[in-house]
Amino acid sequence: QVQLVESAGGLVQAGGSLRLSCVATGSTFSIATMGWYRQAPGKQRELVATISSGGNTNYADSVKGRFTISRDDAKNTVYLQMNSLKPEDTAVYYCKFTRYAGMTYWGKGTLVTVSS
Repeated sequence: QVQLVESAGGLVQAGGSLRLSCVATGSTFSIATMGWYRQAPGKQRELVATISSGGNTNYADSVKGRFTISRDDAKNTVYLQMNSLKPEDTAVYYCKFTRYAGMTYWGKGTLVTVSS
């Protein structure tokens, strides 16, 4: 089993920055992809960004150029640097780890609120 714990989110003014982290504990071998998703009130959960074991990244169009995902495998941690935040970025952010075998694990989520 893998347990994922996200860092605290918070309240940020529009245009500000915030960095989220998610650390995995437990059986952390064979983690292929790490990613961040978000769910705004009344909306479905959506992909924000993913990063493969080889460092390939994928971003939602809405965050390209503003958010950066990175990973530190030695620390079993994935990061999400969020810059130029907008009120529409307000959501609960979840990290997700996927093993090569396909098993997925989710964090419990952390709330990011961007005020205008």
